[in-house]
Amino acid sequence: MAGRIRVISGKAKGKRLKAVPGDITRPITDRVKEALFNIIGLDILGCRFLDLFSGTGAVGIEALSRGAAFVQLNDKHSSAVNTINQNLETTKLQENAKVTQLDAYVIAASRNNTDFDYVYIAPPQYKGMWEKAVQEVDKNQEILVDDGWIVVQIDPNEYLELELNNFTEFDQRKYGSTLLVFYERNP
Repeated sequence: MAGRIRVISGKAKGKRLKAVPGDITRPITDRVKEALFNIIGLDILGCRFLDLFSGTGAVGIEALSRGAAFVQLNDKHSSAVNTINQNLETTKLQENAKVTQLDAYVIAASRNNTDFDYVYIAPPQYKGMWEKAVQEVDKNQEILVDDGWIVVQIDPNEYLELELNNFTEFDQRKYGSTLLVFYERNP
C-alpha cells in the first residue's frame, strides 16, 4: 500500500503519505475518507479531533488539512508513531498536531483530555477493541463537547448494537467492507 495513501483535500491536498511497515494497520480508503469528511462537512473548520488508533495518521492529517484547529493522533505502536511523524512532516501540518504513543483506552478514560469535537475510533479488526473504546468514551463523556461525535470505522461484520449510558447511535454508512457508525450525546 506504500505510496497509495494520500491527502484528498485542503492545505496538503495531493501529498502522498507513507504506510506503516508490516500489517499492523488497515489504512482507510480514499472513498471512505472522502465520505467521512463530506458527512462532517464544514464543522471540521476549527474543530478539535482525536484519532485514537491513528495508524498512518491519514484521518487526523486529513482533518488538519481541511482546517481542524487541533488533532491528537495516537497509536501504541512505535512504527505507527514514527510513520505519523514522518507524514506530518511531509504535509507540514505538525504545528496543530500532538502525537502520542499510549494505550487508546487510557486516553479515552483520561479526564485530562477534554473538549474534542470528534473522537475517531478505527482499531485493529475483529478484536472487540472498538466496543471497549466507545464504552470508555461513554464513561468519560467530558472528553467531547456537548454536540461532539464518536465516529467508529469497522468491518460491517463486527457491528453490534451497544448499550451506552450517555451516547446514542444516530447514523451508520456502509462503503463496501467498511462501516462508519456515528454516536452523539443523549439529549
